[in-house]
Amino acid sequence: MPADIHPRLLRGFVATAEELHFGRAAQRLRVAQQALSRDVRTLERVLGQTLFERSTRQVALTPAGSRLLPRARRLLALHDDLLADGTARPLLVDLNSAVTGPDLTPDRLLEAARSRLPEAELLARFHGGLAGAAAALLAHRLDVAFGWFAGLSAPLRRQLTHRPIRLEPMALILPLEHPLAGWDAVPVAELRRYRLDVCAGNEATTEWTELGSRLARAFGVPVAPPRSPAVGPEEFGRYLLRHGDPALTTTGMDDIPGTVTRPLVDPVPLSPVSLVHRPDLRHPGLDALLQAAAELGSAEGWLERPADSWLP
Repeated sequence: MPADIHPRLLRGFVATAEELHFGRAAQRLRVAQQALSRDVRTLERVLGQTLFERSTRQVALTPAGSRLLPRARRLLALHDDLLADGTARPLLVDLNSAVTGPDLTPDRLLEAARSRLPEAELLARFHGGLAGAAAALLAHRLDVAFGWFAGLSAPLRRQLTHRPIRLEPMALILPLEHPLAGWDAVPVAELRRYRLDVCAGNEATTEWTELGSRLARAFGVPVAPPRSPAVGPEEFGRYLLRHGDPALTTTGMDDIPGTVTRPLVDPVPLSPVSLVHRPDLRHPGLDALLQAAAELGSAEGWLERPADSWLP
């Protein structure tokens, strides 16, 4: 293989090979489709081989493309290892929420990892959902994300790895004037009289929508219709007040002005939270996060399932 192949060309090839669609691959890499097509043609010209069979209906790997794919992945992994050598490169950690709080699992792990490894730079990002963060992980715009790994599509799961870290109790965010806002805890059966907001319509949180929809189906709870997502505490607060439906969340979140958060009980619905990353990621910050998850999980029983609980 020629020594002057730029990693960008290989990254474009790998994304296209995994998506088998130039438009989706370009979106994943956040580049123009025309630029991605140009990079793939450049790589084909440098190698003297046709890597894709293209038609108006589909894109498929040629035998040469299939042979190149595992080698390209290894080369990119080596390239990324060089960039991540030591603590020079920041670790980009998605906190998986448009609204955060110091008691939420990702926030606690990030703070614990920073304390364990003060010489490394761990930077928080806010993609608002694992589905949106997964695409950023594969495009190397993120390093670590959190959420329900089983809720991702099979193609995404095959390209990522995860470590289960917590069974997190679910809760509701309620406008102050909602009839359930005065309860200390809300039995799941009480939700049958209302519509449950599971973030339907937000493409970045499809795994959360699926989790909430399974809960709703299991207990006969109506689901609110798809809506445009709101990002940030202030906007989410306005969103809740405008629509009025209880929104599914997890315990530990700070109250938003004009709302309250109440735990769900009878049974306690649990959200399986995993730490998700690329299989080839090597960074001391990742090690610190995993160590923090092991220590907090052991001390607080994060993976112990309560007797009266529900899991998807």
